[in-house]
Amino acid sequence: MAGDILVVAEHSDGAVKRPSLEALTCAAGLAGSLGGSVTALVAGPGAADAASACGAHGAAKVLTLDVDVADTNAWAAAVAGVATEASPALVLFSHTARGKDLAPRVAGKLDRPLASDCTELSVDGGAVVARRPVYAGKALVNVSASGTLLATLRPNAVPATENAAAGETSAADVKAPEKGLGAVLAEIVAAASEKIELTEAAVVVSGGRGLKEAANFNLVEDLAAALGGAVGASRAVVDAGWRPHTEQVGQTGKTVSPNLYIAIAISGAIQHLAGMRTSNYIVAINKDPEAPIFKVADYGIVGDAFEVVPRLTEAVKAAAAAG
Repeated sequence: MAGDILVVAEHSDGAVKRPSLEALTCAAGLAGSLGGSVTALVAGPGAADAASACGAHGAAKVLTLDVDVADTNAWAAAVAGVATEASPALVLFSHTARGKDLAPRVAGKLDRPLASDCTELSVDGGAVVARRPVYAGKALVNVSASGTLLATLRPNAVPATENAAAGETSAADVKAPEKGLGAVLAEIVAAASEKIELTEAAVVVSGGRGLKEAANFNLVEDLAAALGGAVGASRAVVDAGWRPHTEQVGQTGKTVSPNLYIAIAISGAIQHLAGMRTSNYIVAINKDPEAPIFKVADYGIVGDAFEVVPRLTEAVKAAAAAG
């Protein structure tokens, strides 16, 4: 139906990923304004187990897709088949590694526009309007379309909240194509550590070249641990070999939108700002009062990181201990 929304939900053995719960929450609000309902699409082993979580976050219906998610082309064809039958106002994905791979394929098969990395979705005049960054995050544009629009939602752009719907589960009546010559995902290897995924973290503490050497990154790690957050890094730090590329925040790294972003000894080059300027609150710690990072910071501390950060970490620990 014209006012309905399809959400492609990612899960791991039946446990729905948080960015997908955020997408479902967002879709539930939009569907109310459009006069439609939300259908969640889940695929692969454990898909049926994801139904209750999808229903609790706004999905009136959950369709399970009998398709090998390792074959992204087949997965995309199955999603496109459901979308063709339903003709929804919006097909929504999470802006995750899998979502960024899947969404363009579905858009190509449907020959419909895709708005990627959206920070906000709304309804205006009966049409879905997607707000997304352009020019390396220096500007935001609104995108809409006549007919079905596809979009990916940036993690942490919308808080995941329960918005219970019926959550009726059924198998989608689509047939996945036979495997062709396209690339197939062979294996997903989990990281050896239990670190929080950078793009999904509510708190990110990043360090820059001003920390002088790799050994001094313990300042960043200690503060991140005290706050229950993830560790990030600037490109200069990653290029120097101090930290792995998986922690790089910026135009050539990862884009994050945490509730709190703390930049330690990071000057604030435009490439770095492109990856974190949509954070809800930005705190900058730098001894240079003219550092560009202060132009986007909500709170700034002009001081030596080697003096400021340990004291801040102790204060956070003390506050946590006090309850």
